[in-house]
Amino acid sequence: MTGVVAAPARFSLNQETVRQWSLPELVAGCGAAGVTTVGLWRDPVRGFGVRETARLVAAAGLRVSSLCRGGFFTASDPAGRAVALEENRRAVEEAAELGADVLVLVAGGLPEGERDLAEARRRIAGFLGELVPWAAGHGVRLGIEPLHPMFAADRCVVSTLGQALDIAEQFPAERVGVVADSYHLWWDERLAADLDRAGAGGRIVSVQVADWVTPLPEGVLLGRGQLGDGCVDLRAFRQLADRAGYGGPVEVEIFHPGLWARDGREVLREVIARYREHVE
Repeated sequence: MTGVVAAPARFSLNQETVRQWSLPELVAGCGAAGVTTVGLWRDPVRGFGVRETARLVAAAGLRVSSLCRGGFFTASDPAGRAVALEENRRAVEEAAELGADVLVLVAGGLPEGERDLAEARRRIAGFLGELVPWAAGHGVRLGIEPLHPMFAADRCVVSTLGQALDIAEQFPAERVGVVADSYHLWWDERLAADLDRAGAGGRIVSVQVADWVTPLPEGVLLGRGQLGDGCVDLRAFRQLADRAGYGGPVEVEIFHPGLWARDGREVLREVIARYREHVE
């Protein structure tokens, strides 16, 4: 498009950052801003239609850096695990249809009434043992994303990059890797060493950035900060991943009602500017 100044080459816009946009609006907005890579979420994609979304992004020349999310496979009962496996198989099929670089996996929290985090983590490897062959057959790479420990009870028993690697390394690197998100990992003193470990094994499949601001809102899920508004050294985080050998997209994934209430074009312009200032 004439007159468009392209966004930074490695910049990827996660769909949730501009949640107010429909998929056609997302594609049009990215084209107007010179964005070439996006991260997508299953619910809006399924609402619009997986095949229709695949055609839309392909026609616009957009690359899909990730599809979020699969996972939630810590159920201890056979029926719950069967349901989770079937849902994850569908997620794999959707990622394949979209040509996504990676299907992001969020492990899931503790099942109701359970308190054994270690056992919940052990069950993840067993689940992946069933899912990985299905993903391999569809040419989809899986990425285990550790979440901040405050989410261990209800969303993700995998809290550190090291824990994610302990699971991923039980499978071939071309099949299972890890996702490094600044919002979830910035606090960990083992981050640099674990990124080096992940990079040495070819396990870093996605890097995502958002800032950490306080006070966190009630419920904490929607507390991700705009780049530069918090305490995370985002450029240093990206540089650590680069040093470990990662050279792929850097996805801006911010869940924040304040951004969603604004004009999407204005938000995207601001996000790109902040990315240049704090990440690039």
